[in-house]
Amino acid sequence: MFQKGLKDVVAVHTKIASVDGDKGELRYRGELVDKIIPNATFEQLSTFLWTGEKEPVSSLLKEGRVLPEHVLNLLGQLPIDLQVMDVLKVAVSAYGTPSFLGKSTYEQSVILTAALPVIVAFYYRRQQGLEPLSSLDNLGHTANFLYLLTGISPTPAQVEALETYLLLTMEHGLNASTFAARVTISTESDIPSAIVSALGTMKGPLHGGAPSGVLDLLDEMQSPEGVRAVIEEKLARGERIMGFGHRIYKTEDPRSIVLREKCLSLQGEDAWLDLATFAEKEIIHLLNEHKPGRKLYTNVEFYAAAIMRAINLDPALFTPTFSVARIVGWTAHAMEQAEDNTIFRPQSVYIGKTFV
Repeated sequence: MFQKGLKDVVAVHTKIASVDGDKGELRYRGELVDKIIPNATFEQLSTFLWTGEKEPVSSLLKEGRVLPEHVLNLLGQLPIDLQVMDVLKVAVSAYGTPSFLGKSTYEQSVILTAALPVIVAFYYRRQQGLEPLSSLDNLGHTANFLYLLTGISPTPAQVEALETYLLLTMEHGLNASTFAARVTISTESDIPSAIVSALGTMKGPLHGGAPSGVLDLLDEMQSPEGVRAVIEEKLARGERIMGFGHRIYKTEDPRSIVLREKCLSLQGEDAWLDLATFAEKEIIHLLNEHKPGRKLYTNVEFYAAAIMRAINLDPALFTPTFSVARIVGWTAHAMEQAEDNTIFRPQSVYIGKTFV
């Protein structure tokens, strides 16, 4: 059977997560995300996806925040104009030392998950002409990431908003980058190599760059008063409204529902979050008016962009921040693949000329 892009072809049996586009459900290990996320931290939920348990291995997560000396030296020598995603690929591959690969796949997964935001912040500050900062042991994973980027202790609202986004984007089934990680591990390669494969896949704009378009939309609207005029003009020109519609979900994206509720709970804390919650209602109304029957719902990128704007995150950090979350899913799938492995080897059909 030929299926372009392997769409809807089942290639993996997994216990990690399930996505039901018709029902609008995302489950982590059988639990609905909207039920499990409100009472979970990054540390707890990542451990749950890795092991099914919710007690985080804090010592390993703290260990991973301290980058090896050779990785620090490497980050200090790389060209200053590299994209952060490319820096991540180089830095993660540098973890492939015999001593690191001698650790269990679980230990490698936890340490690299803790290291990724440190690498992002180190290189970004270097690009800005700023000195790198050391992690603060009293801060959780998300708060520490924000501190390492800015040097300022983040507000509770900023941490709450970003952590909700990170929890919701840790895992989403057999997406392109997760599939890349599983393919790499299926060759009996290692965890750093699997993450490098996933990072290369995530870098592509069709996968990891989606929130940037929504950011442009929010910038155009600027305020609640500008929403209707901007959207009506785009619809008149036949343009797509970024942040609405999803390839998988035929109803509301469950992640956008959780993010909307979080933004509503923080109403008044940030003008960008307020703009997003107002704009969503207006845009849905206009889409129903101009495209009746299309059922275009808000997707996770809409509120993700609002949150990134609210915490003043540089657009260059959007995809790296997505990766800071999704590494949990990549490593969980890599470990699961290794437990019951068969190398991926689909067939191709030759359709070129044949010469006698």
